Amino acid sequence: MGRVTETRSGFQSIKQFGEALLFQLGRDIPVHSGARRRFQSDLARRLPHNTFKPWQKACLRRFRPLLCAGLTAASAILPASAQQQAAKLKVVTTFSILRDFAGNVGGDRVEVTTLVGSNGDVHVYTPTTGDAEMIRNARLVVINGLGLEGWLPRLVKSSGSNATVAVATHGIVPRKVTVGEILSRDRGAGSVDPHGWQSVANAKVYVANIRDAMVAADPADAATYKANASAYLAKLEALDHDVRQALASIPVQRRMVISTHDAFGYFAAAYDITFVAPEGVSTETEPSARDIATIITQIKKEKIPAVFLENVSDPRLMRQIASETGAAIGGTLYSDSLTDEKGEAPSYIEMVRHNIRTIASALAN
Repeated sequence: MGRVTETRSGFQSIKQFGEALLFQLGRDIPVHSGARRRFQSDLARRLPHNTFKPWQKACLRRFRPLLCAGLTAASAILPASAQQQAAKLKVVTTFSILRDFAGNVGGDRVEVTTLVGSNGDVHVYTPTTGDAEMIRNARLVVINGLGLEGWLPRLVKSSGSNATVAVATHGIVPRKVTVGEILSRDRGAGSVDPHGWQSVANAKVYVANIRDAMVAADPADAATYKANASAYLAKLEALDHDVRQALASIPVQRRMVISTHDAFGYFAAAYDITFVAPEGVSTETEPSARDIATIITQIKKEKIPAVFLENVSDPRLMRQIASETGAAIGGTLYSDSLTDEKGEAPSYIEMVRHNIRTIASALAN
């Protein structure tokens, strides 16, 4: 890179003064307040003020506002390499499904980390000191709400974070646990089912809330977040259509599914399927012998063809029920967590597609 040369007596003309400014503006680096200070320091170091003639000093005083304005304007047209290096919005999500939503909305303008990773159980998660550090460094924390993350308030408080907390379920009509359902220790009849994402229509609400939270946290990239969200919402619309099509040929009276815990209530309501689970809406629940006996009787009476495992639950109970009823193991459903990239459900869309293929196949047979 060349250097601007000057004589011992300083600038000989306004032309040389302008060349020095253009040299600074032409560098392939972001121009911001720090660059402004570096330019002034560089100028002072190269051209000591005591070498200026009176008319040159007058020019410096007169053109200083113009220099600052020029540097400010230059900051608005950064080269692509500088834009790519700009700080990304740091987002923390509580579990892997929210991580996928946030990643689709934020794209390459966000850095998303999650507390409960792939195949993890958000119901029984125990936070670590590393989680507090992640939240402390975040600008946006995306949570499910509806009581899913009971361990979260204490974690956020202990982290000392000033991050914005966005509740992804804001605006969703909560599903209430009914008296006929098997209840968890902390969720009696009338309490809220937190698994809102199981309805694709609700998933679109999640995405809209995450989009709005990112726009508020990072207005400079609002157009990117809005465009990404619109593209992803179109994919979710197509997914909802495909789920309905997959079930269309199966009579409603045959749409009965036995799963491990009651995570599919919103899915059931959206697509007219009956789900029965020996565990309640939380995997913390230990089903009683009476609960298990009731389900076994129901399977035999209604000739339910298959029971399903879940990736976040111990499979032994469902294998026992299958053994005692003669029902087949219809496969594994993914409820509260995605798999890693090599698994069957590494994204929300792939999770829903896998689940409906597995259910439709078992019920059709």
